[in-house]
Amino acid sequence: MPMPDDTHITAEAAAFAASVNYGDIPEDALKVGRRCMIDGTGQFVAGCVTEPVEIVAADVAEQGGREEALLLGQGAAKVPATLAARVIGTAGHALDWDDTQASKDPRHVYGLLTHPTVPPLAAVLALSQKLGAVSGQEFMTAFQAGFEVECKIAEWMLPEVYKRGLHASAAEGTIGAAIAAGKLLKLDEKAFRYAIGIASSCSAAGIRANVGTMTKPLHFGAAAENGIMAAQLAARGLEANDSALDGGYGFLSVFAGGVFEEKLTQGFGNTYSIADPGVSIKPYPSGILTHQSMDAMLALVREHDIKPENVDTVTFYAGSNILKPISYSFARDHLEAKFCVPALLAMIVLKRQAGQNEFSDDFVQSPAMVDMQKRITTTIDPDIEAQGFDKIRSKIVLTTRDGKTHEQWADERYRGSPDNPMTDGEVEDKYRICTDGILTADQQEALLRAIWAVDDTGNKDASALATLMQPSG
Repeated sequence: MPMPDDTHITAEAAAFAASVNYGDIPEDALKVGRRCMIDGTGQFVAGCVTEPVEIVAADVAEQGGREEALLLGQGAAKVPATLAARVIGTAGHALDWDDTQASKDPRHVYGLLTHPTVPPLAAVLALSQKLGAVSGQEFMTAFQAGFEVECKIAEWMLPEVYKRGLHASAAEGTIGAAIAAGKLLKLDEKAFRYAIGIASSCSAAGIRANVGTMTKPLHFGAAAENGIMAAQLAARGLEANDSALDGGYGFLSVFAGGVFEEKLTQGFGNTYSIADPGVSIKPYPSGILTHQSMDAMLALVREHDIKPENVDTVTFYAGSNILKPISYSFARDHLEAKFCVPALLAMIVLKRQAGQNEFSDDFVQSPAMVDMQKRITTTIDPDIEAQGFDKIRSKIVLTTRDGKTHEQWADERYRGSPDNPMTDGEVEDKYRICTDGILTADQQEALLRAIWAVDDTGNKDASALATLMQPSG
């Protein structure tokens, strides 16, 4: 519905951000926050050695500037905090393996919203190094504040932003990063309203045309960078519209066409979205709409011990809520493979896994992958389509060379979701997979221990996390 005339979303977000203290945050939200930080930090480390991030980092290094924060993946080199955040944020989404905000509202047709962790976490990692002596509880509070505002905006806004082809995570992430940065800068309510106004105008607002390209992760780098910039400018007194989320020309109207008005009574911080509805931690580095189907294929080939050479054809049946956004019919490289059902299912058939090794150009372009992708077709199933988009439904029909047919429905309770969460041990295992070969075993464990203890009362300098996640080679 269009924006009502009497909302005060900007003022309420600013009041929450200015007033929230560590003691206000429930323990369940803090626990999930640590899990998100472990998962997000794993993405930063894994992403820093990818080609897109190396390109962005090289450009930042050439620009140089004040030595405020470590340039991720570049040894002891330091750059301005805003530019450091650009690289960290880009690394966080480079593998498309970062977490996703869950929603219980069937009007959010995928049950999933923004990628919430990377923009505010990248912002606080970069800015805390510039500021120095940021306690662990201040660090966690800033992250939680940015996460909460970002997620509530994503929950309240109409889904038109995504349907129109905007990458909503980039837009909302800029505001989340601005709130997180503003909290570290100790902005008051007035300055927070200006920071939101600046961030709303400087939103990265990436377009979905760049899904499956090197530029998609840059959306998150730009969100973290612009969020810090917005908060710093507001701290210096740069004014903006102090109700920039509201009204006919405000962010929520312009980007999304309005809000679900009845949700506004939730407010900020009365419940924390990080805990309820919660966060999905991805088991695979690909579009999350595919994970149920990949698990279904894994179950099928394991149960019947189907070898790749025995696969004749695979037909994948789903609704348009999967097959429109996961749009590639054949993947030519590892970036396209993240949004290509035939490639993802082919990985499972060939390797019974889909991790970093499978998401490489060498593997995706290998003769075995090319051949297997050609055996897999996708089709929109009218019966699945008719059931609606409240859940992610799909079915796989696999025929072997001896003429046998096997059918497998995907489990709608996808692995990693709040309804079927990873254990702490599984989150740690994913972190180790992401950082293996980049950090030494000792570095891995030191960083992991530091994140679990990030908000302990004895932690007086949380910016040390940035040093611990820096590869030594």
